[in-house]
Amino acid sequence: MPCDVIVIGSGVIGLTTAIRLAESGARVRVWSRDPVDRTTSAIAGALWEPYRIEPRHRVAAWSRRTFEVLTELAERPEETGVRLVAGVQALDGDLPLPYWADTVPGLRPAEPDELPPGYKSGFRARLPLVDMPTHLDYLSRRLIAAGGTLEQRTAISLDEAARHAPRIANCTGLAARDLVPDPRVRPVRGQIVVVENPGLTEWFVRAGEEDAEAVYLFPQPYGLLLGGTAHEGVWDTAPDPATADAIIARCALIDPRISTARVLRHRVGLRPVRDEVRLEREELATPKGAVCVHNYGHGGAGITVSWGCADEAAGEVWK
Repeated sequence: MPCDVIVIGSGVIGLTTAIRLAESGARVRVWSRDPVDRTTSAIAGALWEPYRIEPRHRVAAWSRRTFEVLTELAERPEETGVRLVAGVQALDGDLPLPYWADTVPGLRPAEPDELPPGYKSGFRARLPLVDMPTHLDYLSRRLIAAGGTLEQRTAISLDEAARHAPRIANCTGLAARDLVPDPRVRPVRGQIVVVENPGLTEWFVRAGEEDAEAVYLFPQPYGLLLGGTAHEGVWDTAPDPATADAIIARCALIDPRISTARVLRHRVGLRPVRDEVRLEREELATPKGAVCVHNYGHGGAGITVSWGCADEAAGEVWK
């Protein structure tokens, strides 16, 4: 099949990049080692928030654009999996407003009676909260409707992809460590627990990107998602029962009803963290001079910057 661009990777970064290219008229094929519903993106929480991602000056613009798109998609939550949900981020110390606060209409400091026991400060906001299985299905259907195709195929190398198309978008996340290769990409292991929701309608996040043991509660259509962990350099994807018990105990301090909620499932994912996101164009040393645009290393904020990065990556493809 004639092809203008091969996008490698079918997580949220790969799918949004492929959609932008396909909807601009390009003939796009997406290669993915894993089915869409088994990517790291499928496991994500996923609250819009710049988390474990750098550099800030680029992240701010990508996040703002993605916030705009997700807000539009939230008008059709059953179709897109995106909702605007109110919630609180808090800290037991002084929490300044985040650097991205001006992106979010209505974000404000939380009142004392809006904070859980033991927390000193925080802020309230309505943020996009995404049901990722539904959202990834929506993105897949939107890509196919635009003429793109999805193929379960492992890319052996960038040169191999270049034999099938003159332009490549490398959206491989953690797999870029071996494919490029780029040893600067590293895993940050996240474990979560999904329980029956005892009645929570708002999200909660304890502030602190540096914490290995995090606290967050996201009410999703499929249950209440509890988190979590952020363990640097850990590759193990098997859920650990002791870690799950600790997650439930931490979250039960926010709402005691969680301690007796029925556990529905356990999930583990590896965030593709890099010192800085790599979003740049590279001329490959191939006989036909193929172009590769790298778009990976988004850490814990893939959903947060997805559409902003997709816009920029698509532009770089056609430079």
